[in-house]
Amino acid sequence: MLWNVDLTLVDVAIVAREAYAEAFRVVTGRPLVKLAPAMGRPDSEIVFETLAVNGIVAEDDHLPRFLSALAIAFADRHKRLAKDGRMMPGAKDALKAVSRLDGVVQSVLTGTIKSNAVHKLKAFGLDKYIDFEIGGYGEEVYPKATLLQVAQGRAKQRLGTPFTSANTVVIGDSTRDVQAAMIGGAAMIGVASGRSMAAELREAGADIVLPDLSNASEVVAAVAGLTSPLDRKAG
Repeated sequence: MLWNVDLTLVDVAIVAREAYAEAFRVVTGRPLVKLAPAMGRPDSEIVFETLAVNGIVAEDDHLPRFLSALAIAFADRHKRLAKDGRMMPGAKDALKAVSRLDGVVQSVLTGTIKSNAVHKLKAFGLDKYIDFEIGGYGEEVYPKATLLQVAQGRAKQRLGTPFTSANTVVIGDSTRDVQAAMIGGAAMIGVASGRSMAAELREAGADIVLPDLSNASEVVAAVAGLTSPLDRKAG
């Protein structure tokens, strides 16, 4: 089970923007004028576009330096996440309910770099339901569909069983998440709580679309409906 993080489980956009601004200043010595929109993209892609729209020609060391500075800037602000951010409705109950399904292991498939994903979920007590070692993260320069397959490979290596579309489910709020699931090989539950409306998620090909995570039983039923008990035990 792979969860998207931003606008699916949490919303910490204010703190994230401040961290980006600080990282940009550290790396370029200039104030950030414009931040490239996230739109479900990985941090690595956002960094390159942010440099470009601010007139900075990207060099080989820009990405690793920026991601390192972003991790530090975000960690410095981690105590503000719960205060200035919010957990999406029903997120904790949904994670807890899904964790009770036989054979389910939960991780994340996110554009956020790993350290920041941990901070985001830990701030709201959601980290205890997540195995962060088998996820896919924004510092890895892969299309999200490829990142999904990377996460499946990590899960196989860690848990000893193969992961396919029969026993892998992605939950996310954007059409990009849907496209990644379809191309990468996973069932898809769209949640209309963030970047994309329910109709857009359905049109993109989501197997099931929920308005949000507020009905934990509905989330569990969706996961169970997309995998068989045998598949879940295999995963």
